[in-house]
Amino acid sequence: MPLKIRLARAGSKKRPYYHVVIADVRSPRDGRFIENVGSWNPMLPKDGDRVKLDADRINYWIGHGAQPTDRVLRFLDQAGIAKRDTRLNPEKALPGKKAQERVAMAKQAEEDAKAKVIADAEAAAAAAEAEKAAAAEAAAAPAEEAPAEETAG
Repeated sequence: MPLKIRLARAGSKKRPYYHVVIADVRSPRDGRFIENVGSWNPMLPKDGDRVKLDADRINYWIGHGAQPTDRVLRFLDQAGIAKRDTRLNPEKALPGKKAQERVAMAKQAEEDAKAKVIADAEAAAAAAEAEKAAAAEAAAAPAEEAPAEETAG
């Protein structure tokens, strides 16, 4: 008979309360169980007494082959009863496909805007340089033409 250490929900609607129970894997979540070995009240503050476990009985059942579920294993790890391996799934934290497309489009638009600003700045600099050259040329040209005055004879 395979055994699980799992949560059985109790409490009313929107006010959850869970019992940590030893149960046959074939029995329903809130159905028949073998022994109640603790409780979890998620409505209490995190620094409060949310989880209560009977460590001796849990160790007894683990010795007899009971496997804790992931959530219960987290509680057992915090209590120092069992060790839970850390999981590494870096892809889980990535945004979805559509969100990645929106980010890529925003980056492209930002790059285009930067390129336009740079092009406008270069065009303005070139126009200012051309204006400066035209002004220098205009200032030099009248000085060369003015000295020759013709006298009528």
